[in-house]
Amino acid sequence: MMLDRRMFVGTVTGLAGLGSVAPQVPPPAPAAAREWDLSWLDQFKGKHKHLFDVGNMDVSRDTPLRMPMNYLDAFRDVYHLEPPDVNVVIGIQRAAFPINASDALWEKYTLGERFEIKDPQSGATATHNIFLGQATGGPGSTVRPLQARGVVFWQCNVALGAVAGELARATGKPLPEVRAELIAGLNPGVKLVPAHTLLVGLVQERGFTYEKP
Repeated sequence: MMLDRRMFVGTVTGLAGLGSVAPQVPPPAPAAAREWDLSWLDQFKGKHKHLFDVGNMDVSRDTPLRMPMNYLDAFRDVYHLEPPDVNVVIGIQRAAFPINASDALWEKYTLGERFEIKDPQSGATATHNIFLGQATGGPGSTVRPLQARGVVFWQCNVALGAVAGELARATGKPLPEVRAELIAGLNPGVKLVPAHTLLVGLVQERGFTYEKP
């Protein structure tokens, strides 16, 4: 079953014809706010800083990771600059979530099938994270080689909650359990952030330029 990429908004209808109105039940108290450590945003000291917003790119059709590779390669070849003089962050929301998911999550939740992602080698439905790359090297347009060059990936917490909700409904598992598994199963180094849109603004305040593939 393909994972629905659209958010659904429930509608509430009033009840007519009742002789009396039932007393309203007060909403439950909100859960304690999570403590967010965003101090890592201040680690970027390069003169050239760039954000690639691939948040909801349809990764079943193409990989967005060639662009940050090309950006870093061009600075290296033209200006002879490498990280940490050049900084890159990659922001991910919902549709592009599989980029940030471990092989274990791909297998357990059949992310290749749900997101309709094919293995470029076999043409079959992907059963592992085809964006991750090899631990010992491999194409520069994959996650691990980019991380080795200082690239930071983030994952929107709001979008992760939406993905967790859809997977919980599809599998019949409790939502808190699925959400915890998704967080624990993010690729090493991925930064879970409160909201993608918040971080887009915060990095631009710190001098990042912006690009949306």
